[in-house]
Amino acid sequence: MNNVEAAVQFFAQIAVILTCCRIVGLLAARLGQPQVVAEMITGVLLGPSLLGLLAPEWQSFVFPWDATQQERDTQSYLFPASQLGLALYMFIVGMEFRVDIVAQNLRSSIAVSIAGMAAPFALGALLGWVFHRYTSLFPEATSLNEAALFLGASMCITAFPMLARIIHFKGLAGTRMGTVAIGAGAIDDAFAWCLLAVVLASFDDDWSLAVRNIVGAAIFATVVLGIVRPVLGRLKSLLIRGDELSETGTVVGLALMAIGAWTTDLIGLHAVFGAFLMGTAIPRGRISETLIERIQPLTVALLLPLFFTYSGLNTRIGLLDSPWLWALSGVVLAAAVLGKGVGCWGAARLTGIPNREAIGIGALMNSRGLMELIIINIGLQRGIISAELFAMLVIMAIVTTLAASPIFDRLYPSQEAGAESKPTGTASKLPIGG
Repeated sequence: MNNVEAAVQFFAQIAVILTCCRIVGLLAARLGQPQVVAEMITGVLLGPSLLGLLAPEWQSFVFPWDATQQERDTQSYLFPASQLGLALYMFIVGMEFRVDIVAQNLRSSIAVSIAGMAAPFALGALLGWVFHRYTSLFPEATSLNEAALFLGASMCITAFPMLARIIHFKGLAGTRMGTVAIGAGAIDDAFAWCLLAVVLASFDDDWSLAVRNIVGAAIFATVVLGIVRPVLGRLKSLLIRGDELSETGTVVGLALMAIGAWTTDLIGLHAVFGAFLMGTAIPRGRISETLIERIQPLTVALLLPLFFTYSGLNTRIGLLDSPWLWALSGVVLAAAVLGKGVGCWGAARLTGIPNREAIGIGALMNSRGLMELIIINIGLQRGIISAELFAMLVIMAIVTTLAASPIFDRLYPSQEAGAESKPTGTASKLPIGG
């Protein structure tokens, strides 16, 4: 496919993706699901799990298959656009991240984070040991330790970008519940990616990868929070003209987002962490508000749906073709819910958070979404897990994400959540629900 053909194909894909996302979004809204969940479902529906099964010719026409590369012929343009949307969105989330509320609830954030890592990791590692010992869900090249670590890391994952969008959709940005969940989710996902680095290092027999991942993340966070943030604070007057952020200020913000995403990608973490952390370094007030106003509409309406669709193109659910595999899938789902949802709820309660807020935190943290799909796609591509186990983990990610919103609404109605947990004087000015 030449450049002109690729451009034509890309525009056609955008039209299909955006239209389908909105149609599914209208249906999802009737079931109490936010637009972000509709976009995740649309991505899977447009992939081989449904469209490729019912109308393979149409699916190949919209998302052509490159037989020579054995991949969708969208890698060169749809993938970068989707990653840009994801990084821009997490940059916005970082700018709206309330560090002061995390500090006020530091004990709860740390407790929820630890519980959100320890409990699901323990259950996932146990399942990894059992699956490796008694089933063929792990290839022969995967060792017992690698199986336990990988499945444990998969259970630790929280749908960090999706969690952020659900929190905005529910009007919880700036509240204790939303901030504790976002802070704990960020820590949990960073921990899970470090575990993945250890697994890949063991699998490749190259431990320098894990060292670069963990040490590089610590250095990057120190530089951003210890140097970039205070420097930007001193340069605020140079970025504002009158009462408005200058065009130079906008360019500086976008460049910093790109540098953050590039750096964490380079050291082995996902780009979302660098973009999010760089967003927390942007000075609050007129600078962050203007950047959000300028970036948010196009990011949410156009670029994020591309991310969800691209991920869905590699997702196949029809691989579970026996009652035994479906039973094992149920075990994986139960372990995920017990470890993450119940564990985070219990930790929040033990640190003094009221029961209904703790239930809300547990429901939010239990959603895994496409961050889970990213990590298990890596495991499948590297040959760490089998296609059957991949399908089980996909189902777990979809179900836990779909369940988060209705469970949260039933146990903790959104109109009450913001009112009861929002500190005096705080408000979510720019809800991002899609």
